[in-house]
Amino acid sequence: MSSALTAAKSGTFRIGSDIEVNRLGFGSMRLPGRGVWGPPADHAEAIRTLKRLPQLEVNFIDTADSYGPNIAEELLREALRPYKGMFVATKAGLARTGPDEWTPLGRPEYLIQQAYTSCWRLGVERIDLWQLHRIDPKVPRDEQFGAIKRLLDSGVIRYAGLSEVSVADIEAASKVFEVVTVQNRYNLVDRTSEAVLDYCTRHKIGFIPWFPLAAGRLASEGSLLDSVAKRHQATRSQIALAWMLKRSPVMLPIPGTSKVAHLEENVAAVGIELSDEDFAALDRAGRSQ
Repeated sequence: MSSALTAAKSGTFRIGSDIEVNRLGFGSMRLPGRGVWGPPADHAEAIRTLKRLPQLEVNFIDTADSYGPNIAEELLREALRPYKGMFVATKAGLARTGPDEWTPLGRPEYLIQQAYTSCWRLGVERIDLWQLHRIDPKVPRDEQFGAIKRLLDSGVIRYAGLSEVSVADIEAASKVFEVVTVQNRYNLVDRTSEAVLDYCTRHKIGFIPWFPLAAGRLASEGSLLDSVAKRHQATRSQIALAWMLKRSPVMLPIPGTSKVAHLEENVAAVGIELSDEDFAALDRAGRSQ
């Protein structure tokens, strides 16, 4: 594994026509307090972690109005504005009623309001990438897509994406606006979004896997993942990240943390080169879980 610590070694991906990012990004969900609620347990360390991102050439950050709520966006502004050379993606569509409580809320007027308030909290005139956090089943899907089109047309957001969607959802949304990213739960052992990832790969849509480091029983001592990690003198989480990056050229993993040391460990994963044999063996083991 290379000793040079830079996310640039993960390769690049172009979001839309003009945003090129290093494929290993950063997710801000772990910055707020327990239950993704309230301020961070260690505010100073959270800020140090964020300030370390540009030094490591991590230039793609994922956040949401619901993280805190509002806290993550405010921390990003405090630590990184004016975001020189960095691109921030945020999301709306989930209301928060308490720690670990998430309720879909997709009324068009609410989505539009939240995009504007995200601009204010982040301290930007326009959001680089805005994503619908969930399709609210209580609101007609096309009304939610229409709100996104209004945000694009008015210039509040530059590009738009979706989260936790099916291929059918992507195709329906694409009739209203260009879908440039999809953010679904995906990792070595959770492969329920395999068809969505394959669709995104074919259509060059960025795929942002959330919960990317989960590995189930594969994370245990003596597992295949453990043996591959020992061979590379790496952690099991680093091997899981290396596997994700090799899985598809549109994959944009966003492992999150509120600690500098953990951030540096995640970035070091881009220096791991898995053989085709190790990749295939891990793939089979993950699917069997």
